[in-house]
Amino acid sequence: MREAIGGTWITQLVIGFMLIFVAFLALSLNYTKAFKIKNELLTIIEKKEGVTTGAGGTIEIINNYLKSNNYHVTKTCELDSYGITSLDSNAIELVTNKSKKYYYCISKIKSPSNSNKGEVFYKVNVFFYFNLPVIGDIFKFDVNGSTGNIVVPADNLIAKEE
Repeated sequence: MREAIGGTWITQLVIGFMLIFVAFLALSLNYTKAFKIKNELLTIIEKKEGVTTGAGGTIEIINNYLKSNNYHVTKTCELDSYGITSLDSNAIELVTNKSKKYYYCISKIKSPSNSNKGEVFYKVNVFFYFNLPVIGDIFKFDVNGSTGNIVVPADNLIAKEE
């Protein structure tokens, strides 16, 4: 009887460690995907030297990239940033409501540099789920990044002070 109880305890311990390992692996894969997406968004903004709308604009290129990578996570953005509510539209809107969900957020910020007063940089915020195979979505996390300084941005978004 003692060996049966000991064997059950060891089996439960092994299953527990396997679940922890699978959870860590799922978290790593989801974070890696979100980090890659964030870096690509920053690269697109830097290449276009700002956030432009319309045909061939930055928003259209970003939305097409996100659709091709099956990105579908939404979350709220911070106030006074810009958010995208639909990947099928090229519209970008100022966030004035904390309850609305966005696919990603962009903030245009004046650079603290004293050398050139027109310099700005952009902060991008994308989201990812921490989900486990049987349990499902548990948490949503943010992945943030910022571009380098852009001297003459090609957009008319309102820049805020840092």
